[in-house]
Amino acid sequence: MAATLVGGALLSATLKVLFEKMASQEVVNFIRGRKVPATLLTKLKTSCLTLSKVLNDAKEREITDTTVKEWVDELKDAVYQAEDLLDEIATEALRCQVEADFGTSTSKVRNYISTSYDRFRGKLESKIEEVVDKLENLASQTNAMGLREGVEGRSSQRFPATSVIDPETKIYGREHDEEPIVKLLLSKDVASNIHSGVIPIVGMGGVGKTTLARNIYNNQNIIEHFSLKAWVCVSEEFDVPKITKKILEAVSPQKHDNTDFNKIQIDLKNFLMGKKFLLILDDVWNEKYDDWELLSIPFKYGTSGSRIIVTTRNESVASIMRPIQIFHLNKLSKEDCWLLFANHAFENGKSDAYPELKRIGEELIKKCDGLPLAAKTLGCLLHSKLDVEDWNKILKSEIWSLPNGGGNILPVLRLSYNYLPSHLKRCFAYFSIFPKNYLFKKEKLVQLWMGEGFLQQYNKNEEMEVIGDEYFLDLVSRSLLQRSNGSKLCFLMHDLVHDLAKSISGKFCFRLEGDNTNKIIDKTRHFSYLRTKYETPEKFNVLCKAKNLRTFNSLEMEKEDEVKGTFYLTKKVPHDLLLKLRFLRVLSLSHYHNIELPESIGDFKHLRYLDVSFTEIEKLPKSTCMLLNLQTLNLSGCKFLVKLPKNMRNLINLRHLHISGTSIKNMPIHMGRLQCLQTLSKFVVGKDIGFRIEELGKLSNLRGVIVISNLQNVINSTKALEAKLKDKEHLKELTLEWDAANEIISQSERDVLNNLQPHTSLTKLVIRNYNDTGFPNWVGDSSFSNITVVHLNSCRKCSSLPSLGQLPSLQELFIFGFDEVVTVDADFYGSGSSTITPFQSLKILRFEAMLKWEKWSPYHGEGEDEGGAFPSLQELYLEECPKLSGSLPKHLPSLTKLEINECEQLETSLPTAPSIRKLQLRDCSDALLKELPPALHYLVVTGFKNLESLPEGVMDHNNCVEWLQIYDFPVLKSLPRGGLSSPTTLKYLFIRDCEEVEFPMYPCYSSLKQLEIENSCNSLKSFPLDIFPKLHYLIIERCSNMESLSVSEGHHLTDLHLLQLKIKNCPNFVAFPSGGLSAPNLSELEVSDCSLLNSLPENMHTFLPSFQILRIINCPQIESFPEGGLPSNLISLRIKNCKKLICNRMEWGLQRLHSLKLLGFGSDDPDCWDVESFPEEYLLPTTVTHLYICGFGNLRTLDNKGFQHLTSLQHLDIRVCRKLKHMPEEGLPVSISHIKIDICPLLTKRLQRKKGKEWRNIARTPFIEIIERNTSKKANQLSIHDPLYARLISPLDDLSFLKFRGRWKGPEVHRAGKPAAGSILLRLRLTDYAKKSSKILSVGDCQTPTFHC
Repeated sequence: MAATLVGGALLSATLKVLFEKMASQEVVNFIRGRKVPATLLTKLKTSCLTLSKVLNDAKEREITDTTVKEWVDELKDAVYQAEDLLDEIATEALRCQVEADFGTSTSKVRNYISTSYDRFRGKLESKIEEVVDKLENLASQTNAMGLREGVEGRSSQRFPATSVIDPETKIYGREHDEEPIVKLLLSKDVASNIHSGVIPIVGMGGVGKTTLARNIYNNQNIIEHFSLKAWVCVSEEFDVPKITKKILEAVSPQKHDNTDFNKIQIDLKNFLMGKKFLLILDDVWNEKYDDWELLSIPFKYGTSGSRIIVTTRNESVASIMRPIQIFHLNKLSKEDCWLLFANHAFENGKSDAYPELKRIGEELIKKCDGLPLAAKTLGCLLHSKLDVEDWNKILKSEIWSLPNGGGNILPVLRLSYNYLPSHLKRCFAYFSIFPKNYLFKKEKLVQLWMGEGFLQQYNKNEEMEVIGDEYFLDLVSRSLLQRSNGSKLCFLMHDLVHDLAKSISGKFCFRLEGDNTNKIIDKTRHFSYLRTKYETPEKFNVLCKAKNLRTFNSLEMEKEDEVKGTFYLTKKVPHDLLLKLRFLRVLSLSHYHNIELPESIGDFKHLRYLDVSFTEIEKLPKSTCMLLNLQTLNLSGCKFLVKLPKNMRNLINLRHLHISGTSIKNMPIHMGRLQCLQTLSKFVVGKDIGFRIEELGKLSNLRGVIVISNLQNVINSTKALEAKLKDKEHLKELTLEWDAANEIISQSERDVLNNLQPHTSLTKLVIRNYNDTGFPNWVGDSSFSNITVVHLNSCRKCSSLPSLGQLPSLQELFIFGFDEVVTVDADFYGSGSSTITPFQSLKILRFEAMLKWEKWSPYHGEGEDEGGAFPSLQELYLEECPKLSGSLPKHLPSLTKLEINECEQLETSLPTAPSIRKLQLRDCSDALLKELPPALHYLVVTGFKNLESLPEGVMDHNNCVEWLQIYDFPVLKSLPRGGLSSPTTLKYLFIRDCEEVEFPMYPCYSSLKQLEIENSCNSLKSFPLDIFPKLHYLIIERCSNMESLSVSEGHHLTDLHLLQLKIKNCPNFVAFPSGGLSAPNLSELEVSDCSLLNSLPENMHTFLPSFQILRIINCPQIESFPEGGLPSNLISLRIKNCKKLICNRMEWGLQRLHSLKLLGFGSDDPDCWDVESFPEEYLLPTTVTHLYICGFGNLRTLDNKGFQHLTSLQHLDIRVCRKLKHMPEEGLPVSISHIKIDICPLLTKRLQRKKGKEWRNIARTPFIEIIERNTSKKANQLSIHDPLYARLISPLDDLSFLKFRGRWKGPEVHRAGKPAAGSILLRLRLTDYAKKSSKILSVGDCQTPTFHC
C-alpha cells in the first residue's frame, strides 16, 4: 500500500525540475534557433501546468484508488520522458557552446559533433510532439477520474544540518530487559556456562531488538568479560557460506579471499578456538534447523562461556537454536514511549511549555502502539514544529487507518515519508536500489544523487555537494538513516525503513536478486545488482525490457575498508547491452578486471556519473571527452591507466575526478578550464604551457584530497604562487611530491615549497622527495591548528627537521629518509618561548631510514614529571637508524607500543612507560634487553647474534607476556624459566633460527596455545605433547634432529586441544605417539619432506572426529593409510610425491568419505604417477567438488568411467601433464563450471575453439582457463616470467580475454590489425622481469588466431 504514496510525491519534485529546464535560457534559445514551432514548447508547459494543479489531489486519491495510481505511474513515466528530452536539448546546446568556446582539435571530433547534431535536429520536433501528445492525453483523463484542482498539499520542513540527533544518546524503558541478559552473559554458573550458548531476543519489527543488543554489546562489563566480540547483520537471506564469511571477517583482522565454504568454516573454527567470544547475529529469519546446525559448527570451539545473541521477530527461529533462555522484548509502556517521543519532538525533551502540543502528542503516542521506532520517527517528524495545526494534521491523517496489506510498514513510517519535503522524496526512494544492510558513505551517495538530478539548486552560488550534505543529514535527523555500528563514516537503513523505500519506489527502481527478473518493466529507470565472480550475459537479459534506464549500478556487500574481490564481466554488457541504454545517467562498472569502455561511450549524452574504479582499464576512449554532462569520473585504483584523453578540458561540468592509484604520468592540457572541478585527487606538473602548476590556480573550488607530483618541473618558483593553494580553504589533505629519480638539485626548491603554502584549514600534509637543505617556516607553524597528520618522506638533503612540536592537533608524525640529519634538537620541539607542551596531541611517531642520525636531544623540560614533550604518545617506531646513540625521551606516560629495528648503536635503557604493552626489537644492541617494561603483553626480539639468554624477567610472576617471538639468536642457549609457582600468561611462542637453544620444558610454558619451531632446538629429538595440554597450533619445521611426537608413559591425551599440526622438512622424523594421536579437536594435519616417516598416526578414524584437512607431501616411505582408513569428516586431501602410497591408491577407500570435497594429486617426478588414464572407476567419491591433477608425466587420457560418477565436480585443474591429449570421451560432468589447464601442450592444441578435436568435450563449460608456457628462444616471441593466462570461454558466454603477467624487456608489444568480429579481448600486463621464455601457441576464439609480437 505504501507504494501508492510514490507517484504524486515524487512527481511534484520531478515536475519542478521539468519547469526549470523548460524555462532555462539554453533550452529556449536552442529551440528558437532550430526553427521548432514555439507553440510546441508552449503546449508542453501548458500540459505540465494543468497536470500539476491536480497533483495534490492525485497524491491523496492514489492511496485508495488503483485507477488513479495507474494514471500517476503513467504520468511519471511521461514526465521522465519529457525530462530526458529537455536534457538532450540542453546537452546539444552545450555541445555548440563547447565547440564555440574551445574549438575542436581534430576533424574527426568535429565530424562526430556535426553528425550527432544533425541526427538529433531531424528528430527534435517529432520527439517534442510525442511527449506533448502523451501529457495532453493524461490531462484529458483528469475530469473522468474526478481529480480536483487546488487541493492543499502537506507542509514540510527542511531540517537544519546542525540538528542531527545521535541515535545512541539514550534508550528508554529497557533497563529491566537489559539487566537479566547482561547477568546471564556474565554468569559463572556451571549450568548456564555451556559452550557458545545462544540467547535470542525475540520481538516484532521496530520494537528495539537491535538497539537493546547494541547497548549490551557496548556495556563496559561485557567488553571486559569477553576476549572477542563481533557483530554481524544477517537479514532475510540465510546463506550459510556468506554469513560464515561475514562472521570470519568480523572476528579476524586478516583478509579472507577464499570462496570455498569448507575452508572458510575451518578458518572460523580455528580463530574461535580457545577464545571466549560474544557474537551478535542481528535480524535472523531462518527457520531451518539444518541450516542453523551447519552455521553453528565453528561456534562449538570457543571456550566455555562464549555466547551468541540472536535478534529475531519469530520465536520459531529462536527455538531451533536450542537456546539457554529466550528473552521476549515487549512494547514500551505508554510512559516510556512518551519520553522517547518527547526527547525527539521537543528541545531537550521538555514539553511542559506546550500543553496543547503535549495533549496531541499523547494521542499520537497511542498510535505508535509502544514501538520505539515509531515513537522516535514520529518525534523526529514533529521536531521543532510548534504549530498546533501541524500536529493535528498528522493526528487526523487517514494513513493511520489504511490497511497494511500483510506488509510490515508502520503507518508512522509512511507518515514520516509523506511529510518529507519533495526534494527528499526522490532521494529517499533511491535507497531501494541498495540491498538491506548496505553501508553508505555520504560523499559517494551525494555524488550519485547529483548524477541522478535529485539535488535542487535555489541559486547558482549554492554548491550541489553542500545541498546534498544537507539532504543526507536531514534524513539522518529524521531517523531514516542511522550510523553504522562499526564505522563513524558509514550509515545504514533500518530494515523497516528500507521496506518502505522499496515499496515507495515501486516499478521505477529494480534491484536484481534471486528470481525476480519478471518484475522489471519498461518504466524501470534505476537498476542495480550485487557483483558475482563471473557475470554471464544471461544475468542481464532482463534489461531488454528497460530501454529507458538511467542507472546501471554494480554493488558489493563488503566492509568499506576492505580490499574488494576480483570480478569479471561479459563484454556484452559494455559493448552491446549498454549501447542500447542511451538515457543512462549513472554507470558503475567498478572492480571488473576485464572491463573496457566502448569507443561510442561519447553517445551517452545524459551520463553524469561514471565509475570504472579498480579495473584493469588501460585507456579511456577519446569520445569520453564528449560526455559534456559528466560530473563524476571515478578512475581510482586503475593501476594500468597511464594517461587521460587530451580533450578533458571539454568536460566543463566535471566536478569530481578521482585518479588516485593510477599510473598517469602527464595531465591533459588546460585542466584549469574545468572550473567546476572540486575533486582532483592527483595533479602531475608538466613543463609546457597548459600543463604547468598554474593550471591549479584556475581551479578555485578544489577540496578534499590532492597529490601534486613532479614538482621538479616548476622551474620558476614564482609560478608556484599561481597555484593559489593558500586560497583553497576546502583542501584537507595535501601531498607535495618531487620525482625521486630526479638527481638535479634545484636551488629554488625551498622557494617552490614556500610558495605552495596551503590554507591553515589543512588536516594532513605529506612532503616527498624534497631536496633542499631546510624547510620554509610555514611547515610546522602553529597557525595550522587543524593538522592531525604529517608525513615527511625521503627529504635526503635536509640537515634538520622542521619545527613541528607546536602543531596543537598533530596526532601522527612519520619522518623517513632524512639522510643528512645528525641531531634532532630543540628546534624540533618548536619555539622555546611558547607555553604549549610540544607534541601535546601526538599519538604515533615514526622515524625510519635516518642513516646519519646520532643524537635525539631531550626537550628542555624533560626532567619534570609534568610538562614533558609527547604526553599523549601511544606508539613510537625507530627503524634503520644505524648511528643513533645516547638516550631516548624518558617520560612517555601514554606509550603502549615501542618498535626499535636496526638501531645497532642505541644502548640506552628503554623509556619509562608503565603502559607499554607491545615491544619489538630487531638487530639492536643487547643493552636494550637489560630491563624490560613491566606490563608487556607482546614481545618480538630478532637478530641478537651474541646473546646466550633472555632476561629472566620476561616470565616472572609480575609479567604478563602473552606473545613471545624469538628469531635469529644463533648462540642463544635457553629461554627464561620463570617463577616455578607463578601463574603463566604466555600463549603464543615462535622460535626461528635459534639452533642452540634448549627446548623449554618449564611450567610457565604449559598454557601455550600456539607454538612454532623452525630451524631451532637442535637438541630436540622427541616433542612431549603432554606438557602442553592447551596447545591449539603446533608447527615444527626444519628441525633436523626431531624424530617423534611423544606422550609420557601412562599419560592419556583425552584433553589435548590440538587443532592444527604441521611437521615440515624434518628428515629424521619417524613416529607419532604409539597407539595414535588422541586429539578430538584436531582439524588439520600436514606432513611434508619427512623422508623417513612410514606411517600416519594410528586410529585416525576414531581418535580424530573433527579432522578435515590432510596434506602428505614428499613422504616417499608412507605406503598406506592407517588401519580403519581416514576420518569420515575429511574435507580436503592433498598427496604429492608419495610414490609408494600412490601405488596402493585402490586401497584408499575414499568412497566412504562422504564429506570429501577437495582432492589434489601431484608430483615433481614424471614417473611417480605411472598412469596413462586417470582416475580409475570408483577411485574418487561422488562428493568431490574440486579436483587438482599435477605432474602426471605419462597421463594421456582422462578416464571416462572415472569421471562419470563425479556428479558434484565444479572445478577441474590440470597442470604439467605434457602427454595428456584426451578429455573424457563422453564429456565432463554437467556440474563443472570452471576448467583450468596449465602446461598441457598436446591437450591445448586439441582444445582450440570449434576446430580442436576435444573442443566438444568442454564446450558447455562456462569458464575455461588455458595457460601455456614455452621455453624456446626464437626471435619475435613474447618472453614473460609469471604465468600467462589465456581464458577461453565457451559459446555460453563471451567473457574472454587474454592476460599476460610478467615484465617485458624488449620492443613494445602491439596487436597487428583490427580484431575480427567475435575475437577475444587482448590484455597485456607486464609486471615482473622475464627469466624464462614463453609464448602463446594459439588462443581459441571464432578465428583461432595466433598472436605474435
